[in-house]
Amino acid sequence: MAVDDFLHSSQHPLLHSNGAHAHNTNNNNKNIIFVSLAKWVLKVTMWVVFLAWVIFLFLFPTDFGTGLYDDWVDATSGTLFGETGSVLLLYSGPIIIIAFLAVPYLLLSGEDQLQVKEKKTPRFRLWTFPILVDGPLGVVSAAELIGIILFIVFVIWAVYSYTVVNFEILPSYGDDLTLEEKRVFMLQMSAYSFGLIGLTCLAFLFLPVARGSILLRLIDIPFEHAIRYHVWVGNLTMFLLTLHGLCYMIVWAIRGIIPSEIIEWKSDGGANFAGVICYVFGLLIWVTTLPPVRKRHFELFYYTHHLYVLFIIFFALHVGDTYFSKAAGGIFLFMLDRFLRFWQSRKNVNVISTTCYPCGTVKLVLSKPGNLQYNALSFIFLRMREISWLQWHPFSVSSSPSDGKYHLSVLIKAVGDWTEKLRGKVSEESKIELPFQPHSEILASVEGPYGRESPYHLMYEKLILVAGGSGISAILAILSDILHRTRQKKLSVPRHVLLVWAVKRSNELSLFSTTDMKSICPSFSNQLNIEIQTYVTRESEPSLEENLVHKATSSSAFSISKGGGISVLVGTGNKLWAGSYVIISTVGFVITLGLLNICYLNPFSISYWWYRGILLLTCMVISICIFGGLMVGLWHLWGKRTSARGEGDEDGEKFNMRQHIEGVTDEDLSLGTFAHSYFVQYGCRPDFKEIFGSISDRWGHADVGVIVCGPPTLQSSVAKECRSQSLKRRSSHPIFHFNSHSFDL
Repeated sequence: MAVDDFLHSSQHPLLHSNGAHAHNTNNNNKNIIFVSLAKWVLKVTMWVVFLAWVIFLFLFPTDFGTGLYDDWVDATSGTLFGETGSVLLLYSGPIIIIAFLAVPYLLLSGEDQLQVKEKKTPRFRLWTFPILVDGPLGVVSAAELIGIILFIVFVIWAVYSYTVVNFEILPSYGDDLTLEEKRVFMLQMSAYSFGLIGLTCLAFLFLPVARGSILLRLIDIPFEHAIRYHVWVGNLTMFLLTLHGLCYMIVWAIRGIIPSEIIEWKSDGGANFAGVICYVFGLLIWVTTLPPVRKRHFELFYYTHHLYVLFIIFFALHVGDTYFSKAAGGIFLFMLDRFLRFWQSRKNVNVISTTCYPCGTVKLVLSKPGNLQYNALSFIFLRMREISWLQWHPFSVSSSPSDGKYHLSVLIKAVGDWTEKLRGKVSEESKIELPFQPHSEILASVEGPYGRESPYHLMYEKLILVAGGSGISAILAILSDILHRTRQKKLSVPRHVLLVWAVKRSNELSLFSTTDMKSICPSFSNQLNIEIQTYVTRESEPSLEENLVHKATSSSAFSISKGGGISVLVGTGNKLWAGSYVIISTVGFVITLGLLNICYLNPFSISYWWYRGILLLTCMVISICIFGGLMVGLWHLWGKRTSARGEGDEDGEKFNMRQHIEGVTDEDLSLGTFAHSYFVQYGCRPDFKEIFGSISDRWGHADVGVIVCGPPTLQSSVAKECRSQSLKRRSSHPIFHFNSHSFDL
């Protein structure tokens, strides 16, 4: 970590004298105190900013909040940025300020804090205690339920407050209004209110889908988990925008002016026609996200989702610059992430080797630079141009960071058209050439790796890993990471691990052979206790070829020429560069917007809403392309220089990896020889009540981490048992902490 390296580099070499040792110890203590104090100040400041922002959002629908808003706008109306700048600061400013403060906080934080963590009394945690386990939302933790309740309370409160305000201002339209006219006016004002509430929700919509967002890194929630928040907020936003448009349509129908209002393009208010187009794009996106459509027609869902570009453009045209500023913060951070992903995905990445397994799974080993860091439980987005130029598919990384500095691997099960084509291509390549000899190159495009900021599986001394089918891919990364750390004698490593793995067919057991666990840490038995329970659900007895299930059908190594390693240009990469990219781009946006006001908007008194809205969006794009592009270029040069220093080690590592592939035998990869306790049951599924009950009796009073990677039904079953065991536990029994790794996106 950059700050830790800086702090340690300032210390003198250890001298053989008590005085020098004491001096160094004092310096270390001072550094630790300074870092802790700085982190505390930053954390408190971020919480104050966030809570003040939330309070403002709750107050705004009231008369008091509206009055404060009007006073703020009046006070800043004569400034360079005018009302647009005022709204930007109130609504989007807090998000950007927190993002800025997150940069030094992340630099001061790091994995080292796991090494000095004191043993604490087992206790419940909001993020890992499942409250809802069955239902349309899937498994919902206590912290997530609190967030859902806050959103619901906000919407109800806002509707109530706006309704009260609307009744108060109704007499201002005239005392001689008939009852029907009053109802129409109330419906019209309600339509406007629904639009304002939807606009507030829209401010949150793009935050979870910024894969490498500095904010997601701050709260340590990976994109694959945050995507569900995007789905929830998206459904709520579309519901509110539908009410917004429907109420206006009813009002126009009563007045008999639907055709003229729909095509109206106002200059001093919302452009209705742009709003209609914006809503149509939003509706198309939303319909294709519904589970029946998304699961059966994934490509339709994938391509339709790219209409978000047109949605944002026509949204800016519809609401103008002032209202667009309310959602600009989240949109800007998403655009930053999307721009970075564009540049990372342009690089061709070498596929070092491939392996095909009997169960229809392919293992790809991808080249990466030594300075690109990731944690176990990461994932990447992969594109193979030989198969499709447009399709990107997410896959869990099956290797741990310690498996190799210059490569990572993924397991891809052939379950669809794209994956079937990939397996066919790999199989075809392996038949053309001799095994383990360099073949014609295969190139890929990669976005990522993405994942948690910290290796949270190291938080627990006792760990239960549950996998379903190819979900073992992510679990293998955890096991490998634990074994490497055990061999390196690192602290804060789980000492008891139970792996529960359910597969349909026995040939899927070959997936365990993708990583040679025994060779990583040959003498781990005295330091680490591993138990493995495997369930083959669709076979009643062992197959005649049970002893051969660990053999790969083909393996290939590929020549490396045109491509290279995965680009370092990823938001979850180097903290200093990722943070600088956000800060410089934001400063560039402020400069660009200021120049626009000085040189064009203010001198020429430009007042058209739709025009100012699209100009504001253009400023965001220009600042990202120019200022963000400058940082991307410098970041890329830094990556090339630092990765070039280890090219000799990279060649040696690739050679050793190929030698390792050739030298692995069935006996080395046997699950029975690897684990302390191992059994396979056929024709049944795991009985989690029995499994967790046994663990409660054996492992005693402790925090037990439970990590699940499998389909939603498996996650619900495990979450239900975690909740049940934790609630009815005795004082001497453990607390189970539920964590899930998305089976698919």
